[in-house]
Amino acid sequence: MRNEQPLLRWTTQTLSPEATQSLAERLGRLLRPGDVVALIGELGSGKTVFSQGLARGLGVPKTFYITSPTFAIINEYPGRVPFYHLDLYRVSGPGELSELGLEEILYGQGAVAIEWAERLDKELPAERLEVHLTFLNEMGRNIAFSAFGDKLEKRLATLVSFYKSANERS
Repeated sequence: MRNEQPLLRWTTQTLSPEATQSLAERLGRLLRPGDVVALIGELGSGKTVFSQGLARGLGVPKTFYITSPTFAIINEYPGRVPFYHLDLYRVSGPGELSELGLEEILYGQGAVAIEWAERLDKELPAERLEVHLTFLNEMGRNIAFSAFGDKLEKRLATLVSFYKSANERS
């Protein structure tokens, strides 16, 4: 992965898949064309659950069931902003990545979520939001966000502000 410093970091926990989806949905509402969310975590850590929440926040119709595109590699969904969901688990290397035409997607007019984003290594866009998901317990997750680039820093700051004010109200 790139070796730069994020502009903003934030870590939180969710106690259920529904809470993970809800957090991601809130983030999805903030995403704009060209935003890239790099999802990083072990198998089963919640990357697809997080992507499902992003899709809801981006206005993908409920008639579309969001699944991990492990075999298709790329799924595209209509919404307020087109949503590109990538899964790089089966991608063997940079040669295969270049054949997929990822540059058009990564630097296009949609919002992008990339499962197994670490496989892009140096090809990962400089402007991105990294989301590291780790197991807290069977249902709960630790979720660490790192914003790279001004626009993603603003989106993350807005998300953090929402959660801090929600916690103050409860």
